[in-house]
Amino acid sequence: MLFRMIRGVLFHQKGKMLLIALTIMLGASLATGMLNVVLGVEEKVNKELKNYGANIVVKPKDSSLLADIYDVGEGTELNTAWLREDELGKIKTIFWAFNIVDFTPFLDTAVTLPDGSQARLTGTWFNHHLDLPTGESLDTGVVSIRSWWDVTGGRWLDEQDENADAEIMAGTLLAQRMGWQAGDKVHLTCPQGEMDVIIAGIYDAGGDEDEQLFATLDLVQALTGLEGKVASIEVSALTTPDNELARRAARNPAALSSRDYETWYCTAYVSAVCYQIQEVITGSVASAVRKVAESEGTILDKTKLLMILITALSLIGSALGISNLVTASVMERSQEIGLLKAIGAKDRSITGVVMTEILITALIGSVAGYFLGFGFAQLIGHSVFGSSIEMNPQVIPIVAGLIALVTVAGSLPAIRMVLRLRPAEVLHGGH
Repeated sequence: MLFRMIRGVLFHQKGKMLLIALTIMLGASLATGMLNVVLGVEEKVNKELKNYGANIVVKPKDSSLLADIYDVGEGTELNTAWLREDELGKIKTIFWAFNIVDFTPFLDTAVTLPDGSQARLTGTWFNHHLDLPTGESLDTGVVSIRSWWDVTGGRWLDEQDENADAEIMAGTLLAQRMGWQAGDKVHLTCPQGEMDVIIAGIYDAGGDEDEQLFATLDLVQALTGLEGKVASIEVSALTTPDNELARRAARNPAALSSRDYETWYCTAYVSAVCYQIQEVITGSVASAVRKVAESEGTILDKTKLLMILITALSLIGSALGISNLVTASVMERSQEIGLLKAIGAKDRSITGVVMTEILITALIGSVAGYFLGFGFAQLIGHSVFGSSIEMNPQVIPIVAGLIALVTVAGSLPAIRMVLRLRPAEVLHGGH
């Protein structure tokens, strides 16, 4: 009997049931898409943000202390401690090695230009090929870690070129002041020596670097007599936004309990990555570039909040749509329901029949909506992040629970109408 009643409604009111299923499908698809993106967006947002610079700086412990005391930057006369270039590959051997996207060393020196003025010459890697202790290899350098730089004239300096150590790159402001163009020969003088170099390219960094010169690390090491040494390392790493545990660990890891320490160490917090880098680079102190690290967490949290709000609004809209459609369906069947009550059917039984019809329709709509939503997530992934979004199994029970909640909430006005319906009024036309 119950099966015949449900089948009769699904076929005789197939228009309204189809609209209910469509409403639920749209709500489920948006919820599925947004939740899959929310759960998979952290790594992708981090990767996008890594295009805008390093979030960790590694310096020698002694020079870092002096810089803090005297409030000076790197490259000054106070820099008497250095990091070893041959240890840089160890950064890719830490626990979170796969989260290290790029890193590059820097070594500064002051040089005298042909007009007698001074500028800062920074040695670094450009497109450096590095063989790692793990047996793997890596191509890294300033070309990738400062990818927003715009080469307005000439080209990027190529380390693979045999003449790379005789070339430099000049910032736009310095080049304009000196009247330089790509291909010009420039005579540089520093306390340790002098040489003629060719300007390979002119770059626009949009910051203080536009008043500087950049060259290969080998060239600056040779000019300063600091072969095999670097002043600092910039690291771009994929990290997890800080929480209370991360903040406590950043203050003093030794104060953590063994369980908290293990959790912190095995989570990609920026403080944990810094701590592990310090473990492999002799005499180093690694610190987060707070503006970058904090902005990553803020952007990520706001992105997730926006998607959750969109999901909530879509589900509220679905609940309102379901409410109107189910109420209209009950009104059309008021005489049928009145007759059932007149022959002794209980309110609980009638309510169960109505809810079973709606839940079957919701199941069909939610299954179709889940697959549509996963396709919607892929569309977002490819259009925004340039990659696919993985299907997260956690989304299935979450969406099922949300759709069930929305369906029940949307059906409540109709159920209330069923309970208040009087058989005598309906059957005699009083309704």
